[in-house]
Amino acid sequence: MSALVDYVRSGEPDLTNRQMALLLLVYLKPGPHTVRGLARALNVSKPVVTRALNRLGALGYLRRQRDDSDKRNIFVARTTEGADFLEEFGQFIGENDGAARAPGGASAVSTASA
Repeated sequence: MSALVDYVRSGEPDLTNRQMALLLLVYLKPGPHTVRGLARALNVSKPVVTRALNRLGALGYLRRQRDDSDKRNIFVARTTEGADFLEEFGQFIGENDGAARAPGGASAVSTASA
């Protein structure tokens, strides 16, 4: 929990769960990615994906790219800024991961529920 609190205080962009899920989906799953496919994968409507893409696009983390073979299709593409953000986020969580672990390497969550 302290890793998340520290992250919120870090001044990095504050992404919603949907925005983060969308970002991770695009970066971790092979493409090409479309709004329709992303909406289906996340079980949300296309307007929900569009709103998240608007925010992530404004931050430079994702970009829309028109399909050259079918101009009606729009692909969602990765960016260097998005890759950098996720790398820094992963490092931030990794650096703070020790705070969420109990002595002996067990996670604090699993220890508390045992």
